[in-house]
Amino acid sequence: MTESKSEEMTTEVGLSLEKEMIFKCQLGEMKVEDCYVDETHKKEAEMWGPNPSRMLGMAVLGCLSASFIFCLKKRDFQVEDLDANALVIIRRNEKGFWRVKKIDVTIKPKIDSPEMKKRADQCKKMFEDYCLVTQAVREGIQVDLNLEY
Repeated sequence: MTESKSEEMTTEVGLSLEKEMIFKCQLGEMKVEDCYVDETHKKEAEMWGPNPSRMLGMAVLGCLSASFIFCLKKRDFQVEDLDANALVIIRRNEKGFWRVKKIDVTIKPKIDSPEMKKRADQCKKMFEDYCLVTQAVREGIQVDLNLEY
């Protein structure tokens, strides 16, 4: 990720077609092996990787979970165990196209003491604002498309 003087950061990702509707991920300077996006609609056991809807749900879930952990760290509290899940709700829009309509997120940190719960409650009021993916999805993201032949 690069940062410019105008308070803007950029990162670039890419895809290359492997076969059918399966793409290999190119994550810029990150080296991740065997990352694929699979939109073939096969049975889950046969898929090479998640489809874009699942990736969107995972991006929101990962960002919210990390923001929550970061907030707790700022309050001198270390979470040792956390489970989280996202239910991605997909249905047809008024034109009949499938769309991600809602993402329900549940974060379950292992918190035992009243002091820990107090710190978690403090974070509960604010950590969502720091999740850049969730807030971008909520606000809507401008997407410009260029087809180059």
